[in-house]
Amino acid sequence: MIAVVDYGMGNLYSVSKALERLEAPYIITEESHTLASADGLILPGVGSFKDAMAILREKNLDATLKQLVEGGKPLLGICLGMQLLFSESEENGVTQGLQLLPGKVRHFPGKTRAGIQYKVPHMGWNYLQYRQPTHVIVEGTDEGHAYFVHSYVVHADTAEVVVATADYDGDVPAVVGRNHIFGTQFHPEKSSTLGMQMLSNYVTYVKERQVQTSDSL
Repeated sequence: MIAVVDYGMGNLYSVSKALERLEAPYIITEESHTLASADGLILPGVGSFKDAMAILREKNLDATLKQLVEGGKPLLGICLGMQLLFSESEENGVTQGLQLLPGKVRHFPGKTRAGIQYKVPHMGWNYLQYRQPTHVIVEGTDEGHAYFVHSYVVHADTAEVVVATADYDGDVPAVVGRNHIFGTQFHPEKSSTLGMQMLSNYVTYVKERQVQTSDSL
């Protein structure tokens, strides 16, 4: 069972419909005990990093998510949900994130370079380049286009967590991952076959991890 974290700032409809297409059992919840009983978690997000963290703290979901993930439960962050995995963001003042991955979230500069205007937000389809082509989250896929909508970008402290990038006035971390923690800056549920395959890879990973855990008991 996948638990989609409901904290009022995620596109729950599109994520749930994508899971239905994959025939993956899921539940939408903000209840800590339900999150704890799930096999894997999805943290969606649309909007402000600062507002999202304020809500997560108010509901004590920040502590719950950190405890569960540090205990080994898989987590996939989508869009803002991916940014929340990192140490902090400068959006509307410096705000501490979940600190599950090392790095900071910064605003796109919105420059014009070599005659190209890089508008903010970064919106639309952009090509992914794999930095770790054998990583579990991109396994069985080819480089292709994904759908982005964001004004802030992750600056990871280590290249080891960057699985794929997109080119938008420099390398934009588009897929991240370390151990059982994953994130996509784009919306996989809106990114055609490529995005759906990555979402399917996460669901499969959660299933296989649960089987391994059950077999070891």
